[in-house]
Amino acid sequence: MMSPTIRINLLLVLILCGATVRAQPGFYLGADLSYVNEMEDCGVRYEAGGLEEDPYTIFADAGANLVRLRIWHNPRWYDDLNDGNRYGDLADVKRSIARAKASGMSVLLDFHLSDTWTDPSRQIVPAAWAGVTDNLSVLEDSLYNYIHATLLNLNAGNLMPEMVQIGNETNKGILQSAEDDAAGWALDWPRNAALFNRAIAAVRDVEVETGKNIGIAIHIAGPTNAGWLLEGFEEHGVTDFDVIGLSYYWAWHQPTTIGDAGDIVERLKADYPGKEVMIFETGYIWTTESNDTANNIISSVQPGYAPASPNNQKRWLVDLTQEMIRRGAAGVIYWEPAWVSSPCRTQWGQGSHQEHAAFFDFTNNVLPDGGMGFYAYNYDGLVSHAELPAGEPPVSVLVSPGGRALEVTFAAGLADQRARLQLVDLSGRVMLRYPLGTRGAGYESVPLPELPAGVYVVKIDGWPGNSFAARVLLLQE
Repeated sequence: MMSPTIRINLLLVLILCGATVRAQPGFYLGADLSYVNEMEDCGVRYEAGGLEEDPYTIFADAGANLVRLRIWHNPRWYDDLNDGNRYGDLADVKRSIARAKASGMSVLLDFHLSDTWTDPSRQIVPAAWAGVTDNLSVLEDSLYNYIHATLLNLNAGNLMPEMVQIGNETNKGILQSAEDDAAGWALDWPRNAALFNRAIAAVRDVEVETGKNIGIAIHIAGPTNAGWLLEGFEEHGVTDFDVIGLSYYWAWHQPTTIGDAGDIVERLKADYPGKEVMIFETGYIWTTESNDTANNIISSVQPGYAPASPNNQKRWLVDLTQEMIRRGAAGVIYWEPAWVSSPCRTQWGQGSHQEHAAFFDFTNNVLPDGGMGFYAYNYDGLVSHAELPAGEPPVSVLVSPGGRALEVTFAAGLADQRARLQLVDLSGRVMLRYPLGTRGAGYESVPLPELPAGVYVVKIDGWPGNSFAARVLLLQE
């Protein structure tokens, strides 16, 4: 324990991260824009109000503050489609992250941990690792090296994502052989937990090596599946993550209503204090018509939000988002709102399988009174960072008498938001992680562990939607 006679001085330094800093809501309002580069290469031009505009600008101007992007290990199946251009690989992701950051939006990088789509029914190991699926230690090293190298590569180009998810809709065991995956649903918890923990270790090591804070998420499809799956993660030692991400679509998760989803989020917040909960994927159709020959993957609408129309699409999203805010969630992300029709083909047909659920009409113009409007809606209980008094520091940190705790005070506009405090020594080791904002107050006393006297760094970041981090340098005298 630091000696009571040691006097500690505090220097508060605000570090603005990213090329553009825009005032953003204290809540993630996101869009998965993984298809945008491909759509543009296939000839799509997006419009807002009848005028052609960059789609990232369209979403940022509408109020979106986070872009989700998927990454595959080696999507070689693209070589046989259209002009043979690949998407969802590292080169494509770099292009997308640069566009998101230039538009002032944060980034969630979705590691599918496969060469192709993964979901609750399919979790196939990348072909490059197929020979080691039964050699757990080698597979763990392959996973670690892949995530570690990918993030360091992105960091070298100033493209580090603010958050990553380990796998996509991982309701079954990850990194399975094609044969085991085809045999049906399986979840070998000791194997699964070892792989998750190794992937998480890669991210944490990158944090230490780069000095960047990276939120870590796990992703579960279907709110009703979250409880038992999270129990499994916890029982098998997978606990060092920050965000519980959920997929929630009425079409696939009915009869779970918006209110039911809110009940589940509230229980998760109570059962897993310090973890954020977010809707990582959702979607709602605005028409039952199609604009191409590709089969559309969503068909049903919820009672009370029928028939399918632009306004009902917006209403459903607004009501879902308001419920998530009320229940303490940290964000809602819409899946592929810019996946419109094009002359190009997917693995299953020509065009888009989601154009009837996009935020654009069949001429690629933003739908009047459609889903795009959910970003800018005036939600109850959502405080904008822009509402903080001019010049007021967002956080102050003092050492309590005797050096036994850090006294952290938030500006009023951040009192109900969540952040993460880390205490790091000069070698980069994280000595303490502490979730801030869990008590809904503007002040918290953070107990300090027993530590030798010396110089430490306190890093505070993670207020949803803010693109800054606050660091405090503790100097011994």
